[in-house]
Amino acid sequence: MESKTSRYILIGIVAFLVGWAIGLFLFGWVIWPVEYTGAYPQDLTDKYQEIYIVGFADLYAFDNNTARAQAAFEDWPDAPQTICQYASVSDAQDEAARLNALATVLNGTRCSDLDTGPVEEEAGGGRSGIWNLLLICGLLGLLGVVILAIFLVWQRRGSQDRGQDEQAYDDGSGSPMASRSEYAEQHITPIARFQTTYSRGHDTYDESFSIENAEGDFLGECGVGLSETIGADLPKNVTAFEVWLFDKNDIRTVTKVVMSDHAFFDEAIKAKLAPKGEPVLARPNETIVLETATLIVNAVITELEYGPEALPPQSYFERFVVELSAWAKEGDFPEPDIQGHVDDMLDF
Repeated sequence: MESKTSRYILIGIVAFLVGWAIGLFLFGWVIWPVEYTGAYPQDLTDKYQEIYIVGFADLYAFDNNTARAQAAFEDWPDAPQTICQYASVSDAQDEAARLNALATVLNGTRCSDLDTGPVEEEAGGGRSGIWNLLLICGLLGLLGVVILAIFLVWQRRGSQDRGQDEQAYDDGSGSPMASRSEYAEQHITPIARFQTTYSRGHDTYDESFSIENAEGDFLGECGVGLSETIGADLPKNVTAFEVWLFDKNDIRTVTKVVMSDHAFFDEAIKAKLAPKGEPVLARPNETIVLETATLIVNAVITELEYGPEALPPQSYFERFVVELSAWAKEGDFPEPDIQGHVDDMLDF
């Protein structure tokens, strides 16, 4: 449950970041880009700042309107320094003089008395936006790689956890392996093994076997029986079997429904059989695991043959052979609370 919750949280984070990236770049820059209005002169690029400054210097040299010049640059505190920078790099002496006069009107000091730096190259400023975009894309790509790596590690860890929670089977002897393998290590040979065969025409097929320990004590029962048929023909066309395990220390019967290929993928049949037990697709050498409080049974499908295709393909069994192997878990188990179960059933 914890691994699933962590996976859902990670999926939510990834979905948020993908949505944020799409919203920022696709909608914010392509479909509905930001439109700037009411910009100040200092917000212009270097090229248009120069045009604005030189143009206003020419206008001031023509009309000497000090008030208008000061009003044009009142929201630009660093205007005198910028004007003097352009004056210092101007090749035309008359233009430099006009720029110098404009800076003097705004600051009350000639350019020679101001500490100015070099004018930034427009090319560098023009490329800054592209580099910023490339930087953002690179960071997003790196973030995506990190998230993908985390997701793969979590997925691998989740699969390992599931492998530890479940039992791996079929090591050649039919004994349980992997996480709960103390039974396999200590009990390679099952305490009981049975084989049951169904052939079409055995319409009353219902096999059960008693599970006993080495001392002959009764532990439970297991078996295989008919669960569902298809069509109205005789003999019956069996489309599903029930494989079950009863544990005297558990007071419950664990059942799994082994379905033909047609029944397993037919939602109506599958829904009808759902109350009987967990659905399992019948496949050759498939190991069906049943586990109770004190018993483990592996039911291995050793032979599987479908009938002729008069009905839907692979819808009923001609021959079905199952080998049942049982193990008893170690430990002291209390006597089953039969009276408690009876009280629960009567309390309605």
